[in-house]
Amino acid sequence: MALIQPRTLKGFRDYLPAVMIPRERIMETARQTFRSFGFAPIDTPTLEHLEILTGKGSEETDRQLYSFKDNGGRDVGMRFDLTVPLARFAAQHIGTLGTPFKRYHIAPVWRGENPQAGRYREFYQCDFDTIGTESVLADIEAVTVIDSLLRAIGIEAFTISINNRTILSGLLDSLGLGDKTTPILRSLDKLGKIGLEKTAAEMVSAAGITAEQADRVLRLTECDGPAEQVFAQLPEIVGNHEAAMAGVNRLQEIYQGAIASGVSPDRIKVDVSIARGLDYYTGVIFETTLDDLPSIGSICSGGRYDNLAGLYTKQHLPGIGASLGLDRLLAALETLEKLSSTSKPCPVFIPLFDADFRDDYLKLATNLRAAGIGTELYPEPKKLAKQLKYADSHGFQYAIVAGGNEWERGEVQVKRLADKTSQDITYQHDAPESLIAALKG
Repeated sequence: MALIQPRTLKGFRDYLPAVMIPRERIMETARQTFRSFGFAPIDTPTLEHLEILTGKGSEETDRQLYSFKDNGGRDVGMRFDLTVPLARFAAQHIGTLGTPFKRYHIAPVWRGENPQAGRYREFYQCDFDTIGTESVLADIEAVTVIDSLLRAIGIEAFTISINNRTILSGLLDSLGLGDKTTPILRSLDKLGKIGLEKTAAEMVSAAGITAEQADRVLRLTECDGPAEQVFAQLPEIVGNHEAAMAGVNRLQEIYQGAIASGVSPDRIKVDVSIARGLDYYTGVIFETTLDDLPSIGSICSGGRYDNLAGLYTKQHLPGIGASLGLDRLLAALETLEKLSSTSKPCPVFIPLFDADFRDDYLKLATNLRAAGIGTELYPEPKKLAKQLKYADSHGFQYAIVAGGNEWERGEVQVKRLADKTSQDITYQHDAPESLIAALKG
């Protein structure tokens, strides 16, 4: 029989331990951060009825959707994000959950998009959302959660860009273009990729507006500078339109509230050029970029969607939330060489130096694990140099070496692998405190 070539599908990837360890660490950090704000975990199925998913994100997400007929002949699709399933979930269970309902969800999603740096067809999202309130406090909290999460992960140089879609909606209404909002927003979402001239041309062709109208819309996106300067320019640009000005005032509230919540002014930017490509957003929107690698795109995005659940229930269930793109963030950290080189989740390595003392090694490892110190015992009595080379190459912090003489003297040698230093530590199976203190110190 011919061997099958081992390979992955285009747009999918394997995760080796050196990347999977920080990946899981970020997931756990996300869980802890979300819980600290009162968000509770949920899960939903990978597959949804196709009608649940289609027509909710954009024409592009519909094209990228993985869909098929299951064994029962039903039309089903694999979720392309975690927000649309949440809207279905809320409509189905809100009677039991009550409002406001705050949830987080860490899970994979699938989109058949063109793979590129930081973009895969299967990727994890770390979502948090609040359902059932239109309060500006929920919007402020969303910004604060993004800031807290990235800082907890260990990232300091990032920018949270915020905008409010109602500003643009009001401007379009004042121009008599209220029925063109969706195609104009989709064109604007490409502004950072294709530039002003091509964006204007696409608006004219896709939305059927005039070049003058496109220029008027794009004038809004050129409003830039410090937050106070942007807020001062907006009334003139939107012509004091009532709905647009309400959007400006709410955006100003969110900005001021985020600063009051401890978000540094250096990490939050009022950027009225961002649009977000998904159709369901209705209010404030967020995009977060890394200052050291902005080209990889937004690593944490979201916004307010007050009408999405209305597709599944007559009960008004407004929502606000954001999603950390875990795999895009990892790709960025890899590029920036900010991932640790370890491929082992535990810090301590015990070489099997003398097989005659097998049970002593087993008891030593058990004692360390009981003290909360992750420990790996090598399974074969190979030459010590070879075992230590294994420990070095896999990123262990310590190696604990003991042979027959050490066991008889009641001590072990602790080697710090990074700097090749070592010290002898008193050790007995019934009195491991000195060794534990040395490893934890």
